[in-house]
Amino acid sequence: MTVAQSARTSVQVPRVVFYPALVAVLLLIAWTVSLVRDRNPLPFPDRDYYVFSAKSTPALIALEELMQLHGHVPRFRVDSDDVERTIFSNGIIINNPRQPMLDRLGQPGAALGFVVADPEQAARETADLFRRNGFTAEVILDAEPGLPITFVTTDALSGSVVVFRKHILKMGQKPPAWTPRIPGAAPTP
Repeated sequence: MTVAQSARTSVQVPRVVFYPALVAVLLLIAWTVSLVRDRNPLPFPDRDYYVFSAKSTPALIALEELMQLHGHVPRFRVDSDDVERTIFSNGIIINNPRQPMLDRLGQPGAALGFVVADPEQAARETADLFRRNGFTAEVILDAEPGLPITFVTTDALSGSVVVFRKHILKMGQKPPAWTPRIPGAAPTP
C-alpha cells in the first residue's frame, strides 16, 4: 500500500453510536447556552436567592414588568394563601405577602434566602451565630404553614429577614409556570 492509499482510509462510526452522541452533544450545547443566558430549564443548580416585597398586588405587577423590561424572565408563579410570589430565572423573588405573614415576620421588605437540606437546623444555627455576635435573633417556623421554609428575624439586618428553604425538588409539587397577573383581579391563592 502506498502513502497516498493509506491517507484515504477512513474510520466509520456506526450509526447507533454516532446519532445518540450527536444528540447528546447538541443537548449539552443547548443547556450550556441556557445557563449562560440565565434561563436554565432544569432545577439545577438551585441557588441561594433574594426576596423583595411589594406593597400591593398592583405594585407586584409593576415590579414584574420592571424586571421583564430589564431582561429578567419570570419562571414560576407560586401563590399561596399567605403570599403572591413570582420567581425569576436569576433567583430573584418578588412577592406580596399578606398582612398576617408580615406581622409574624416584623414587616420585612426583603430577605436573604438560602437553599439548605434542613431549614429549621440552618435557622437555629444562624440565630445562634447572630446572638454570639451581639444581635437579637428569633427563629420563625410557621410564617408560611405547609412549606419547608424557616425564617430568622434579626436586628443584624435593617428591615429584612433571613430565610431558609429546601431544594426545589424537595419542596413538593413543581410550581406552576408564570402567568401574567391581571390588574384589579383578585389574588389567586
